[in-house]
Amino acid sequence: MESKNTFWQRIGLQDLFLPGEKSKASKAARALTPDSIYKYILEKFKESVRDLSFAERVVFYHEYMICFNADDYKEFLTQKQGLFGIIVDESVKQFYQVLRAHTKEGKKVQPSSSKWVFRLVSHPDYERGDIGFIGKLLPGSSQKDDNLRVTFIPRQTGVVQTFDVNEDILKGFTYYSEGYYELPYAPELDETDPIAEKKKTSKVYARLDTIMPDQKYAGKKFEYLMKDEDIVVSGAEETREEPHVFKVPSDWVDTPHLRIRFNAADGKLYLASFGEKTIINENEVKRSNINSPDWMELPINSKIMLNGIVGINVFKG
Repeated sequence: MESKNTFWQRIGLQDLFLPGEKSKASKAARALTPDSIYKYILEKFKESVRDLSFAERVVFYHEYMICFNADDYKEFLTQKQGLFGIIVDESVKQFYQVLRAHTKEGKKVQPSSSKWVFRLVSHPDYERGDIGFIGKLLPGSSQKDDNLRVTFIPRQTGVVQTFDVNEDILKGFTYYSEGYYELPYAPELDETDPIAEKKKTSKVYARLDTIMPDQKYAGKKFEYLMKDEDIVVSGAEETREEPHVFKVPSDWVDTPHLRIRFNAADGKLYLASFGEKTIINENEVKRSNINSPDWMELPINSKIMLNGIVGINVFKG
């Protein structure tokens, strides 16, 4: 029976990235830590600025696929749950610091997309300690993906290697909802900006969006900015028009369905569900009485499913 070619054999880099069993046995896997992943993502962003920028225009990747060994990936999802989201959040904060420095140098920083996308994935051909990177300029655009830039750190040398691949050979990569993060492109104002203080008064605790499954809306996206510390997510039968009510005009959403509040003490969001069925990041939420809410933490970059039909994404405000 013919053996199946590995990912690295298909792109002709088997010997460089995946040495023989004897060599593998003699090399100890490098431990991946949150700090090493954070620094790796930041370095890839800086490299994209150096590689893509021209004249006085600063250009950079908006989509980042970070690739791990399956066991390393599983360890982060189980034993270090929630760290991926924190790493992504801190990385984007540093992206803005780098871009702000270029702006002060007089360069033009103009994003090619309105969002950042991070896909943290695993692949069966990666060994423990391997980490790779694939960057895209504009997620969701019509740009051709014929030449995706792949950067890889082989476990045996630790030396960065970069090459181009066709997107078709990336089909072996897998990721779960916990490994997908989408953040709006929203650079924070410089503290020396004279209008910064004014804008700070318009605090947005979170951004919620949903694409309607109902035929009459034909996939229309509804977005809601959480400017109140306590809001209600309700369905088509909702009659209130107050700013703290996010009305999702779908019969699949109960009235009311959710209550979300911001706790200033710890800076976190919390959710209580009154609807028939609510799932957060693939975990079902206990239904509570509207007069006695049962609160649970709602992490930023979460996906909420209402009655298995309507999905609501929760992003940082």
